[in-house]
Amino acid sequence: MRKLIYGMNLSLDGYIAAPGDDIDWSVPSDELFQFWSDQLRATDLTLYGRKLWRTMSSYWPTGDQRPGATPAEIEFARRWREMGKVVFSSTIEEVDWNTRLVSGDAVTEITRLKAEDGGPMDIGGATLAGAAMRAGLIDEYLIAAHPVLVGGGTPFFSALDSRVHLNLAETRTFPGGVVLTRYETRR
Repeated sequence: MRKLIYGMNLSLDGYIAAPGDDIDWSVPSDELFQFWSDQLRATDLTLYGRKLWRTMSSYWPTGDQRPGATPAEIEFARRWREMGKVVFSSTIEEVDWNTRLVSGDAVTEITRLKAEDGGPMDIGGATLAGAAMRAGLIDEYLIAAHPVLVGGGTPFFSALDSRVHLNLAETRTFPGGVVLTRYETRR
C-alpha cells in the first residue's frame, strides 16, 4: 500500500495562499527549495487539484529554460515533467507532461491508487487534500510554516468530521525562520 503525503508552505496562521491567491510570501530559500525538490525525487506520483495544477503547469514545464534558473530549479523542472501526475478536475479538458486527468470521484480514485504497489504519493491543493483528509487517506503531513500572518485566504487544513491523531516525526528549521514539521497519522 502506498503512502499519501500532504505537504506545502503555509503561513503561521495556517494558510497556503493569502486572499487573492497571493503566495508571494512563501518563496522558499534555496535550502527549503532543495528540501521540496528532494521530496519530489522520492515521490512516485503527484495528485493535484485544479488550482494547484494550473499554477504548477503554468511554470514548471519550462522552468528550466527561464533566464537565471538555478541548478536546483533546472533539476526540479526536469523531475516535474518526467514524474507521473494525476489531476482531479471536472472543468479541465486536457493535461500534458506525464499527466492523467480524472473527472470522477476523487476519494474513490485516491483509494484505488493507494492500494496499488508503488512509492509514495504527494497530494496538493487544499480542496483535493481536504477530501482526502476527511476520508482518512493522508498518512503524513509536511508543514513548512513561514513566519508571516496573512489573515485569511486558502487554509491548509479543511473542516474535518472527526479528530485525526498525529505523531511528530521530524522538525527542522530553514533560513528566514521557516520551521518544517512532519507528522505521521496515528492508525
